[in-house]
Amino acid sequence: MNINRRGFLKNVAGLGAMVALPSSAILAKVKTTGTGAGLVKGKVQSAGKPLANVAVSDGYTVVTTDKKGSYSMPLHSEAEFVFVSIPAGYNIPNEKGLARFYKPLVKQQDNQTADFELQKNTLDDNHHALIVWADTQMVKDKDAETLITVSAPDTAAMIKSLGNIPVHGITVGDLVHDRFDLFDDYARAVEVTGVPFFQAIGNHDMDYTARTDDQSESKYKSLFGPAYYSFNRGKVHYVVLDDVFFIGKGHNYIGYITETQLRWLEQDLSHVPHGSSVIVSLHIPTNTGAAERNGVKKEEPGSVVSNREHLYKILQPYKVHIMSGHTHWNENWETDNMMEHNHGTVCGAWWREQNMAADGTPNGYAVYEIKGDEINWFYKSTGKSADHQMTLYTPGRSKTKPQAVIANVWNWDKKWRVEYFEDGISKGTMEQIRCQDPAVVEAYPEHMHVLSDHFFAFTPSVGAKEVIVKATDRFGKVYQEKIKLV
Repeated sequence: MNINRRGFLKNVAGLGAMVALPSSAILAKVKTTGTGAGLVKGKVQSAGKPLANVAVSDGYTVVTTDKKGSYSMPLHSEAEFVFVSIPAGYNIPNEKGLARFYKPLVKQQDNQTADFELQKNTLDDNHHALIVWADTQMVKDKDAETLITVSAPDTAAMIKSLGNIPVHGITVGDLVHDRFDLFDDYARAVEVTGVPFFQAIGNHDMDYTARTDDQSESKYKSLFGPAYYSFNRGKVHYVVLDDVFFIGKGHNYIGYITETQLRWLEQDLSHVPHGSSVIVSLHIPTNTGAAERNGVKKEEPGSVVSNREHLYKILQPYKVHIMSGHTHWNENWETDNMMEHNHGTVCGAWWREQNMAADGTPNGYAVYEIKGDEINWFYKSTGKSADHQMTLYTPGRSKTKPQAVIANVWNWDKKWRVEYFEDGISKGTMEQIRCQDPAVVEAYPEHMHVLSDHFFAFTPSVGAKEVIVKATDRFGKVYQEKIKLV
């Protein structure tokens, strides 16, 4: 482990990230009484010119700037930050890749000032890309080395291949695995990618020695800022939420979105036209099919968001994509106005040498290319071509279908088509099955074997020598793999 990496965030963030901002942006002391009855006010501008209609919030109240770029709002006694919802067309303020869109508030100080200086983007961000990292989750120094020297460079190369468009990343929680000293290594990895990253807090980013949920987030917030916020790029409104609620004992938590956040979200979205595309990022998935797949009537409290229906109601007027992690498998579900992408993880199954998650999804990340309201995506396996989208298993590998060829098409959703060819002859579509990945069953402990719906099977004909499987995604992109049977 290179000891020089330690202390990186201290140098980057300074006092709660104030070094990432110009001197005019530092909070100015006006009066100190600690009653919480004052105001926070300031200006948002670019190159000295005021920016109107920009949303600014303290996490409790959302206001917009006037034509002079000025804002003012009541200062909530529990507010820790004031942050700007970066408008479309402007760069993401960052320090070595870590997004710095916020200012820390001074405790027990009634009236405070926070100014924001934004830079116009020289590129048209109506066409941009999003990288989603789920669960970098380093627990050992070796994990950190791998993230910095393998995963991050792979991401940087992928970003370069996208061309000259704005790109940003969001890590949807579990940056580390209870090792707060490894936050430095996460920051180093972000720097290697070459693009600004936002973060969502995960259950392993929390201090479980704290007495409350609020206090459990103190270290994370000191390094990365508010746990929930929003920003804009092109025609997309981005929201990041904190859905991990620590219940004050041990490693116990539930998937839950607080009333404070829901009220804030209602205010935030009041400035977003109905029908707009909204991307919501959080750690614990709002929902998965795991309970149904496993025949369980009651979901585990920490597996999904318990009050998700109230979130869905707020999001109902929009076209929504939800980005989540936490599970260490890949799953997509879609209904009405909403689609959730529960991502395979950067760390796979906690950095095991097999380099795959609990459902056989390779270590990797998701790439979303966005043109106006059109969102296309694929899963990028670390160290593999972007065309690598499935694993094939010969007969005998799966206990579910011992006589069958099995295809694990990990980023499948219901708009994909999976078909097969024997010795060059089309045989039609494969049967979708519920299955565990054969390689996972062979390599991982039984408690890690996950039932998934992104498996397909067929029993090959007698004498067949070669099989080709073609999977066509919802965008018409065709992926192909082949195996020899003899």
